Amino acid sequence: MSEPSQEMLGLAVHSMPTPGVAASSALTGRLKLLAILVACSLPLLVAYFVFYVVRPHGEAAFGELITPVRTMPDVQATDLQGRAMPLSSLKAQWLLVKVDAGACMNDCQKRLTVLRQFRLMLGKDMERVDWLWLINDQAVVDEKLQTLLQRDQAKILRVDAKVLQAWLPTPPSQVQSDYFYVVDPMGNTMMRFPAQLDSAAAAKAKRDMEHLLRASLAWDAPGR
Repeated sequence: MSEPSQEMLGLAVHSMPTPGVAASSALTGRLKLLAILVACSLPLLVAYFVFYVVRPHGEAAFGELITPVRTMPDVQATDLQGRAMPLSSLKAQWLLVKVDAGACMNDCQKRLTVLRQFRLMLGKDMERVDWLWLINDQAVVDEKLQTLLQRDQAKILRVDAKVLQAWLPTPPSQVQSDYFYVVDPMGNTMMRFPAQLDSAAAAKAKRDMEHLLRASLAWDAPGR
């Protein structure tokens, strides 16, 4: 009867975890957590690297980097037909964002036109960039304007004004309609440009945008 007991004892001993295995498992967990943190901070690190290291000597940035980075809120937006959609569905593309009221009078329309033209200036890279009008009120949008924008592949959504202010910040005493915002494919607000761009300013903004797009090629692919 002694032999079966020895066999059972042997099985029990061999099934016990060794300290080395436990330590290895803990190290793997820490490495995974570190990888997640690096992935989340990558866009901001890329932006700083491009603007302060890669940029040729004497070449100043035109856009203003937003720090700390503002992450896309987990909220529902609505389209102009009142249908709900998660704001997060906009991720996986770079975004050029304009915030304004739904009435969108002359200045607003001119700035939307500038934003459309700015995206076109990116040439082959424009397929990596969506342009977006976020409406911060319940005003009715002119049907002709809506048709023109959607024909040019603009996305139009309504989002609560307080949500937009937290995600797309402005300097003191300024308003969101004074700026265009650049949002990375992970939903982080990276940069803002003045909304009034003449040809010289547009060229500088284009240069900044090209720096970001070029630096992100390793981790960002065109299209959702």
